[in-house]
Amino acid sequence: MTIYSFVRSVVGGILKPTYRIKTLGLENFPQEGGVLLCTNHIHNFDPPVVGITAPRPVHFMAKEELFSVPILGKVVPHLNAFPVKRGMSDREALRKGLNILKEGKVLGLFPEGTRSKTGELGKGLAGAGFFALRTDAKVVPCAIIGPYKTFQTLKVVYGKPISMDELRSSKASVEEVTDTIMNSIKQLLEEHKK
Repeated sequence: MTIYSFVRSVVGGILKPTYRIKTLGLENFPQEGGVLLCTNHIHNFDPPVVGITAPRPVHFMAKEELFSVPILGKVVPHLNAFPVKRGMSDREALRKGLNILKEGKVLGLFPEGTRSKTGELGKGLAGAGFFALRTDAKVVPCAIIGPYKTFQTLKVVYGKPISMDELRSSKASVEEVTDTIMNSIKQLLEEHKK
C-alpha cells in the first residue's frame, strides 16, 4: 500500500462521516488517460475531499509554502502534490503539470488560485486554459457545495468532460478556455445547490 492510498483511506474515514460527503457524477470521470480536474475552492479541506472522492489518484499543485511547514512539508510530496510559486508564472510547475497530463494521470486544479472568502465562485486564472489547450487531457469540472459543517451534507459533483474541439478550432485564448471551464463549474453549483 502506498503512502497516498494509506492517507486517503485514513482521511476518508474521518472526513466522510464528519461532513456526510455525498459524491455525484462519478460516471462522468474518465477511467483512463489524462484528466484535468478543475474545482471551485471554498475551504482548506477541498484538496483532501477531492482526493478521497475522485475515483483515481489526483496530483495537485500546492502553494510552495506548504512544503516548508514542519512535518506537513515531508508528507505533502507523498500525496502527489508538487509546489507552485503563487503570483508569478512558475515554469517548472507548468512543465510538471503538463507531464502529469501527458503521462495519462489526473491533475487537480483550483482555477481561482485561492479560496473564495464568500463561497461565491471567483474568476479563474489562465493556468486552467493553458493546460486544457496544451494537452489532449479530458477536462472535468467539479463543484464542492458546502457548508463544511459537522454532520451536514457536503456535496462533491463531477460534471461531464468539457469538449475542447470547438474552442481549439476557433483558436480560443487560454482566458476564453478558462472562462468556459469556470462556467461549467458554475452550472454544476447552480444545478446542485441544496
